[in-house]
Amino acid sequence: MSGPGRGLRIDRVVTSGTFALDGGEWEVENNVWVIGDDHEALVVDAAHTAAPIIEAVAGRTVVGIVCTHAHNDHVTVAPELARALDTRILVHPGDQMLWEASHPGVAHEDLADGQVLTVAGTQVHVISTPGHSPGSVCLYLPEAGELFSGDTLFEGGPGATGRSFSDFGTIIDSIRDRLLTLPPRTRVRTGHGDPTSIGAEAPHLEEWIRRGH
Repeated sequence: MSGPGRGLRIDRVVTSGTFALDGGEWEVENNVWVIGDDHEALVVDAAHTAAPIIEAVAGRTVVGIVCTHAHNDHVTVAPELARALDTRILVHPGDQMLWEASHPGVAHEDLADGQVLTVAGTQVHVISTPGHSPGSVCLYLPEAGELFSGDTLFEGGPGATGRSFSDFGTIIDSIRDRLLTLPPRTRVRTGHGDPTSIGAEAPHLEEWIRRGH
């Protein structure tokens, strides 16, 4: 295994499909992140289509599929991927109702705040960041200076909070207390769109609060 952050590679797979909630449907593009080295990988989110994710894994041992939250566009092919890659699915129990809406009766392991996963000799810390959904989490790799923010933090502000099971005040608390306290150089790899950094986003917190989204 490689040492912490050494030999670590991060691959992005972009998949397209439909996000459905509250009776509405929206066409979206999702980032799926594959963290690891030449031997091991951890998949972050399981959006829309399994084949390109399996291709990115490229035969490596997969230590898990972590769902940053359980909106359907982030868990679409989680059971299919788990079977194909012979691995486990991890979802925060706060999103169980959303998971059941997509995959009723399908088992997964529970994520917990403060849990530490390991891939390719690198620690991956689970940070509970409710707001976009009750069970939203981010994944922080302190040695590598990387944060996988799901739909909690984007370039330009928080994730959406206008639909069921979401709350703007809660996501602001999560971002302020759990994410903006990380080192400014931390690279933020988001669930949709382009990466950003903690340092680039932190100065804008009060603007987001004033605008209310």
